[in-house]
Amino acid sequence: MTGSNGRRVTANLSLSLDGRYHGPGGPGDFGMFAPYVTTDVARGQLTRIWEGATTALLGRINAEGFLGYWPTVAEDENADPRDRGYAKWLRDTEKVVLSTTLTEAPWEHTRMVNAPAADVVAELKATDGGDILVNSSPSVIKPLLAADLIDRLYLMIFPEIAGAGQRLFDDGLPSSTWKLAHQETGELGEMAMVYDRAR
Repeated sequence: MTGSNGRRVTANLSLSLDGRYHGPGGPGDFGMFAPYVTTDVARGQLTRIWEGATTALLGRINAEGFLGYWPTVAEDENADPRDRGYAKWLRDTEKVVLSTTLTEAPWEHTRMVNAPAADVVAELKATDGGDILVNSSPSVIKPLLAADLIDRLYLMIFPEIAGAGQRLFDDGLPSSTWKLAHQETGELGEMAMVYDRAR
């Protein structure tokens, strides 16, 4: 449900056909996704996720990975313009990072918060702004799904079966209905899907 000021909570994640967001090698195993992330469909989805967002909500591990990589892309004149657009947005937008260990933000426009994701979202929705994008952070997306606090899901589905690895949709989630808002398929079989929560 959007707040009285209209702020939506959105989330993006890439998944294998068997619903996993990383491979059997652990949280850093994205080898199966590599052929697909630079396709036009994937880059179109990358642009779609941030265009209406004014806050990035991240888990610490994703924040460290993203903010160690994307700021250099923002400065790279030879980078794909869609990658640069996202990189500049991530560098310059408000970032809220959930962490139980870090207390001081090592990045500009960032604040660290040690609180449940649902509480942080409630606080953000009470403020003015655009969408609150949970940026490819399963540790934040999962509790928000469990609390039925996500309004829009941006999913990239890659035509690979991982066979092992963590799944996004765990057993025990509350049942919910979603409306397909966008669908696009690329030449490699990758699919960009946008689903809005039907409330």
